[in-house]
Parts: sequence; C-alpha cells; structure tokens
Amino acid sequence: MESTPPPSGPSSRIPGFYRLDRHARLEALVERGFLTTEQASALSTTGTHLPFETADKMIENVIGCFELPIGVGLNFTINGRDYAVPMVVEEPSIVAAVSHAAAVVRASGGFVAEADRSVMTGQVQLIGVPSMPQAMDAILAAKTRLLDAANALEPGMVQRGGGAVDLEVRAVGDPARPYTQMLIVHLHVDACDAMGANLINTMCEGLAPELEALSKGHAHLRILTNLTDRRRVRARCTIAPEHLAWQGYDGATIARGVAQASAFASADPYRAATHNKGIMNGIDAVAVAVGQDWRAIEAGAHAWAAHTGQYRPLATWHVDDTGALVGELDMPMAVGTVGGPIRLHPTVKLLLSMLDVSGARELAGVLGAVGLAQNLAALKALATTGIQKGHMALHARSVAATAGAEGDWVERVAEVLIAEREVKVERATEVLSALMQSATP
Repeated sequence: MESTPPPSGPSSRIPGFYRLDRHARLEALVERGFLTTEQASALSTTGTHLPFETADKMIENVIGCFELPIGVGLNFTINGRDYAVPMVVEEPSIVAAVSHAAAVVRASGGFVAEADRSVMTGQVQLIGVPSMPQAMDAILAAKTRLLDAANALEPGMVQRGGGAVDLEVRAVGDPARPYTQMLIVHLHVDACDAMGANLINTMCEGLAPELEALSKGHAHLRILTNLTDRRRVRARCTIAPEHLAWQGYDGATIARGVAQASAFASADPYRAATHNKGIMNGIDAVAVAVGQDWRAIEAGAHAWAAHTGQYRPLATWHVDDTGALVGELDMPMAVGTVGGPIRLHPTVKLLLSMLDVSGARELAGVLGAVGLAQNLAALKALATTGIQKGHMALHARSVAATAGAEGDWVERVAEVLIAEREVKVERATEVLSALMQSATP
C-alpha cells in the first residue's frame, strides 16, 4: 500500500485518552487546538450547561433540563484533516468502539467523504383534481413562474446562493379507487447551511393557492419530506489487511469476516435493521451533540434503506483485488450549521465550534465517516470475539457505579464482574460490600 501524507491541522490521535481524568482530557484537547481555554473551563463545570431561562425558550412546558454524557470520538482523519468529534450518548462502548475503528482507518489514510448540495424537498398534495394529465401539463408549463414565486417567499436564502431550484409532479394512488388518486408536487430547494424544514414548509404553503388554481384541485398536505434523496452523504475507506489484525486474528481473516457480515445485511432485512442501528449509534450521538434534528436524520436513513423495495444496509463492505477491506456508506443527511438550537444552546455552540466545520456539507461528511466507523467497529467485533466482550467490559463500570461504587472501587468491582461474566447490579452490590469489608482493618 502507498503511504499517505499526514493529516492537516491538529492531531486527534491522543493515546491513552480514556485513562486520563477529566481535567487532563480537557487539557489535551486545549493543547491540540480543539478547545480554547474558555471552552474547556465551561465544560469542566458540574451541573447543567443550559440555563432554565434558555430552555424555556426552546420548547414548551419546561420543568428542567436532562443531561447525557459528552464524549469525544478520536483518531478521525477525513479528507486529509483531523477531527475530534463530540458525541452525546448514554450507551457504553459506542465512543470507545468508534475511536478504535477510526484509528484502524487512520493507519490506512483515513476516510474520504463528500456531501451533495443541500437540496431539500417539499411536497404539496393536490386532491380532487378533475384531470391528472391536464393538471400536470399546466403545473409544469408554469414551473419558472412557480419557482420565482417560491423564491420571493425567502429572498434571504436566494441572496445566500440557495432557494428553489426545481419542481416535479407525480400522480399517485390506485386507479381502481378514485378517492385515493392525487397529484403530488415536489419542490426542490437548496437550503445552503440550514437544515431547511421551516424554509421548505413556508414555500410549500405559499405556493398552494397557485397550485390549486393550476390543477383545479384542493391543496391538502403541504410539508417537507425527510426522505432527502437529493441531499445525501457518501463516505468511503480502504483498509490494508495488516492494519486490521486484532485479538489474535490476522487481518485477512478479519477482512473476510467483515465482508461476510456485510453480505448477510445485504441479503436479510432482519440483519440489515441491526446493521443500520449500529451506524446510527454514531451518527445520532454526533447529531445530538451539535444540535441536529436526529429524528429527521433517522427517518431519512431508514426510508432510504427501503427505497428499493427491500430494507437494505446503509453501508457495505467488500474485499478488493489487493486484499484490502473497502467500506462505503451512502445515505440521506439533512444537517445544518445555522438556526435551531445551534443559536440558543450554549453547549451545542461550543461543541460545534470544537468540531470546526465550515458548513453543512462538511458536517454531513463528518457524520457519514462516523457512521461508517461505527459500522466497522461492530462488524469487526461480531466477526471475531463477539459483540459482548468489549461492550460488557465497559458496561461493567456503569453497573459498578450504579451499585454505589466510587473512585477506584469502580474499576475493582468491574474487574470482578467481568471475570465472573455476571454484569448485574445485584452482583455488583455484593462484590462491592465484600471488597470493602476485606479492605477494612
């Protein structure tokens, strides 16, 4: 394999990061330029980072704020640049697994990712249309006028280089049941660095009267679709077999095992569902950290996975002619770097600053690479030692803490639970009591 140039910017390779205490972890990120001293200080405070007064402006009926751990996915090299990736998640092993996989990919040159132009799609449902062919012809003949009218509703977006760019018409429904027949107008809009939901909905509602006049029907639903098939991200990596060797398994064996696991997901929707859940473990964690609509991302991902008529994997793996393992991810990715909670939530603003992306398309690329890395970590474990070995080792620590262990006692209790292969709170309570009694003079 040809050697690759070192990534640009600060290095996200921080060996032994998980062994450091919180202060040392923050200092390491400051030293490498991912955080400023002020940002590290903000993250070091205990308790909520979201003032109640701010939360009360974000949603309704606020009674408090709910916190989850903020972790950092390390070792990521994407398009020749390093990233320290913030992740908000409660499940043990996700951050450790994605950092491990990113280190494996990093050794072979890192990820390559690209995102489409930020084109979102809105739908206007027209019902009671007397003649579908005539309505379709009339709407398409007025396309330029309709696009201009849509853009007049959001002049600021047009000034930023976006706005409505195309319009399509589809007839759907069952001809044998006339009441199900409808005409669907798709309005395609470049949302630039915004996610774009409010923008799309405003345009769809604004165009509805004109579409009614042209179709002689009634405009019913007017809203975006989360199947953003014109706004997708693709991530790819090629891993030399020597960089895959792990836990006594040689690299070629692991490469074949990952490819065979991928083939299982391609052939079987039951497996594909869990395969894709693992991908979303990483994507959702980053999306939450940087204030994205993770529910919309999930909806688009699973709709795309089923768009061929069979639910399929969002990422696939194969072994190429050189013996290298090649992974590819392709999925919708509607994200934004402006608007929404990004402007309100202080921690979201901080973590987005830490990620240091130039706009929505770069953010989409990071999310795609994280999803592919998370998938690699899961398939590598499944194809070798099994998923539970690493997961339960990390889960044991949270179980020990739940049982009341603090400080060094957490690791001591966890070690016993792992050795006994009984990672349960009841057993952890017994182990903690026994260890503490034996340590008492």
